[in-house]
Amino acid sequence: MQLTREQQDMLDGKYGEGTALAMKIQVAIGESFDSPRMVPITRAHVALSNQEADLWFAERLLKAGAKCRVAPTVNPGFCLSFFKDKDMVSKEAADLMHRTHEAYKGLGAVLSYNCTPYIDTNVPHFGEVVAFSESSATPFVNSVWGARSNREGANSALCAAITGFVPEYGLLYEENRKGDILVEVQADMRTDFDYHLLGYMGKKIGKGIPVFVGLPEHISKESLTNLGAQLNTSGAYGMYHILGFTPEAPTVEAAFGGKEPKRKVVITNEDLKEILEEISLEGNRKIDFAMFGCPHFTIEQVRHIASKLHGKVLKKEMWILTSSHVKEMSDRMGLTAVIEKAGGNIVPDTCPDQPCWRHLNGKIGVTESPKCAYYPKRRGINFVIRDLDTCIEAVLTGEVI
Repeated sequence: MQLTREQQDMLDGKYGEGTALAMKIQVAIGESFDSPRMVPITRAHVALSNQEADLWFAERLLKAGAKCRVAPTVNPGFCLSFFKDKDMVSKEAADLMHRTHEAYKGLGAVLSYNCTPYIDTNVPHFGEVVAFSESSATPFVNSVWGARSNREGANSALCAAITGFVPEYGLLYEENRKGDILVEVQADMRTDFDYHLLGYMGKKIGKGIPVFVGLPEHISKESLTNLGAQLNTSGAYGMYHILGFTPEAPTVEAAFGGKEPKRKVVITNEDLKEILEEISLEGNRKIDFAMFGCPHFTIEQVRHIASKLHGKVLKKEMWILTSSHVKEMSDRMGLTAVIEKAGGNIVPDTCPDQPCWRHLNGKIGVTESPKCAYYPKRRGINFVIRDLDTCIEAVLTGEVI
């Protein structure tokens, strides 16, 4: 790789041991992709996991004196104050979250603890070069905003935030952003939930950059969030196009760069029905709880739940996971009071794949998100997956159809 004088000085340790380590990793990544040079970034998002390996790396960089040149937003761990106050976490889990907080604070990150920063707190512009990790974030910033990011890992995104540079390869090049799979959607796409299922068709869509045709003219930000999140749960996608909707796909020719697609895939209502049956526990059973917010719920989704719960009482636990911003708006708008009066909880800064949910081990929940159902399986938590309104009805009655 050809490095500038500043980049070489970083690598040589003139900006400190921590920056040198971060640049060494960035250069190694670049060389593995035959990248000719490094390019500057203006934004970053780090998908911290609040797990031992993630914390080890962050603390090592901090101890070596690293500081973020580009302050990144970060993914959720769990809301330490909430779960400690309710005595829901072990001392070991609480200490890990505290150390994670202190490490990223010391590095100079924006402690947003939110997996959907691309909606409201870290929104890039068209063509802006950024370094985003997180399964729903990378496709959203590439596809919806037209910014440019490769599928960074949490560690590479943190290194990019520290150095201010990324190696130039992959989706940073115009020619690599063209679609190569035509996905004709014949299914009825009426709700945000349908986009969860469409995204989970990654196995059928296959490797590449899909171009979706046949989708409605207006698509909500929640639907787009769901689509990207599930594409990266069922497969590995840095971006997608929606014909006539996303900025780099105004026409078929633009979306495919004037080339013919490598293959065509058709998605029907039957496909969505079959994938739901494959990934969900069977219905017609009693449930123990409901969990929403993977990815984090928006204020519109919280408001919808509150409207369904007004004047009612839940029979089972309900957990709604949001950003701290959405939680604050919910408090101000009186939505939190409605939900809590019904017996539900709105929890900020928290992910389903965290040790704070140990009381749910072995229990059966309902969720509208296949991603939410996928990750907690390793913690012994299993889900029936249904649309949001069916889930709300289930937690009111204690049973799901």
